[in-house]
Amino acid sequence: MAGFIAFHACKQRIATEKPAPDIREINQKEIPKGNKTIAITSVLIIDGNGGEPITDGCVIVRDGLIAEVGKTSEIMVPAEAERVSGAGMSLLPGFIDAHFHLDGVEGLPSLFLQNGVTSLRDPGAWIEAYDGERKSGKAVPRLFLADPHIDMFPPAYPKDAYVVRDAEEAVNQVHRMADRGASVIKVYFRLPPGIIREVCKAAHSRGLPVTGHLETTEAMEAINAGLDGIEHITSFGLSLIPQLEGEKYRQIVLADNNARKRGRYEVWQKIEVDSRQADSLARFLASKGTFVSPTLGAFEYQQETNVPLDTVRLAGFDKMKRLTGKLRKAGVRIVTGSHAMIPYAGKGWAYQREMELLIESGLSPAEVISAATIENARFFRIDDRLGSIEKAKVADLVLVRGNPLENFAAVRNIEKVMLNGTWVK
Repeated sequence: MAGFIAFHACKQRIATEKPAPDIREINQKEIPKGNKTIAITSVLIIDGNGGEPITDGCVIVRDGLIAEVGKTSEIMVPAEAERVSGAGMSLLPGFIDAHFHLDGVEGLPSLFLQNGVTSLRDPGAWIEAYDGERKSGKAVPRLFLADPHIDMFPPAYPKDAYVVRDAEEAVNQVHRMADRGASVIKVYFRLPPGIIREVCKAAHSRGLPVTGHLETTEAMEAINAGLDGIEHITSFGLSLIPQLEGEKYRQIVLADNNARKRGRYEVWQKIEVDSRQADSLARFLASKGTFVSPTLGAFEYQQETNVPLDTVRLAGFDKMKRLTGKLRKAGVRIVTGSHAMIPYAGKGWAYQREMELLIESGLSPAEVISAATIENARFFRIDDRLGSIEKAKVADLVLVRGNPLENFAAVRNIEKVMLNGTWVK
């Protein structure tokens, strides 16, 4: 009898750990597929890959897919095609948001879609949290959901966390979330490297990437344990300050989750961005191919009228931007994540604000557009079908007035948005 039970358990585990064939949005079957032929002509095509744009370009969309890409003069537009003139405008791939939080804000995904975000990832919320958005009747972006992030007691955000006590519980939860349709696994900052390693092994066995919010675990240790991505530029604090100072910060945060809200700025104001430690970190991240979503908008600080200047926050945030620019110059894979609701962006515009902060950090407009499109698609592991304007890819497109390569403010001038070959704006 014991042998039968052991054999049955083994069969169950093998079945559970079968790698997922690909990564799909949780609402894939709910997104209408376009059945028209559409020709977007006389437009500047910025394909997301970082190369030279196509002037006076033409894109043909047929049955939800990109059928042709090239010069307007070189493409024969089918007689039945719906024609859209892109004169004075630029066509970009749909924006992909690596770090979105719903946090109970009704209608927020739909609003982001109207502003050009055609795919989003929530790296830490129960899948059920999106039921209302999916049933609202409004068009929403492709939803790539993590289910709850994995944390230890006491969790920083209890309603968005699954609390584990050891590696076995963490591994079991990874498989449960994979079975439920999670497209990524996120580890939170209380998990030590040993548990992170087992989480990564389990997730990778299911074909899922793992990303992490780290503040009490040193980033390079976590990446060596298997992390594919890092959420928040602040996750690198322990990598850049003396260990003695880092341990003080770790213990304060481990004792009180809220201590990091002020403490992270106190740490970051002391960081030397031009140090050997920062150089070493940049080389390490580039060599590992780690994706970094800085979420600068979540930490932004600006001086306000009639409010005393907080020099600690001002200096700390400046260092965060400078490190982001340094990492990109070193070849690190920077991606765009909005954090959804941030201090200095109007409702629905956090994604554009994050892109602007990347520009302020020293990235070029072309680099930021790639970070918002193809690089994020690679992070999501969906670049075979999304993230760039290429023949045979899915037609998620954004039409903006102006040329963001020359004036980046054009990314706010959203004229039309296409999702799955259908105009949703």
